[in-house]
Amino acid sequence: MKKVMLLVLPALLMLTACAESETSGAPTIVVTTNILGDITSNIVGDQAEVMVLMPPNSDPHSFEISASDAARVSSADLLIANGLGLEEGIVSTMDAARAEGIPIVEAGPAADPISYVSGQSSGAQDPHIWTDAERMRDVVALIRDAITTNVDGVDVASAAAEYDSRLVELDARMAEQFDAIVPEKRKLVTNHHVFGYLADRYDFEVVGAVIPSGTTLASPSASDLSELADTVRKAGVRTIFVDTSQPDRLAHVMASEAGVQINVVSLFTESLGDENSEAPTYLDMMKFNTAAIASGLA
Repeated sequence: MKKVMLLVLPALLMLTACAESETSGAPTIVVTTNILGDITSNIVGDQAEVMVLMPPNSDPHSFEISASDAARVSSADLLIANGLGLEEGIVSTMDAARAEGIPIVEAGPAADPISYVSGQSSGAQDPHIWTDAERMRDVVALIRDAITTNVDGVDVASAAAEYDSRLVELDARMAEQFDAIVPEKRKLVTNHHVFGYLADRYDFEVVGAVIPSGTTLASPSASDLSELADTVRKAGVRTIFVDTSQPDRLAHVMASEAGVQINVVSLFTESLGDENSEAPTYLDMMKFNTAAIASGLA
């Protein structure tokens, strides 16, 4: 039961639990994103305290933590991060932890990263690895090995194997639902470049993004929106996918400029939702997004 609760507790309670672990002697694992935090919690169970820095509905590109929270990171037994430049607002915290000798494992480099092929981030490695369920199997193995090596008294082999089997099932389910979309409709337009791995795994074409970058910290120019509107119109795209944690105003502006009827559909692309949302866990998030994409492009 405690494992399930860890997935949905507010960040403040997670941080309180972490502080309590310092006095109880329980090992502490700090995780930057709530997606990786959910996976880590499933693997660890109640054998250690999992401190997740980003609460539900966070934008990992712009998220920053307080000085007091950053100080708590310094007592961690292990720090798990996404890497590949995703956590732009907490780089200094991660650097400080590394300088203090805290073991840090980054999931992105272990997931056979791909690079952006267009837009302002072209050529840089894409950190949005979680949109490919198959790649996340490598991430689970990485987390398992990192915990085994760095956190004493914690046995995660069985739980990691169980979670791996759930990822296999998720990947098969996603492939089955996406296979129902005819090839000429497998075209993705998002609020920023977030679905490169999903497109690579499940054979989609990324037509463009409202923010032509891999980070939400960038902003589109008027010419960017006009160019995308023209591309969308010519490609026959009728659905744009935006993140629930981001304003969709620019997507509606671009859709209006395209001069055709376009639906704007919200997905959980970069963060889990809260306990009352459709995406309180990583597996739930992926199932919800898959169904929404399949329906939006049908």
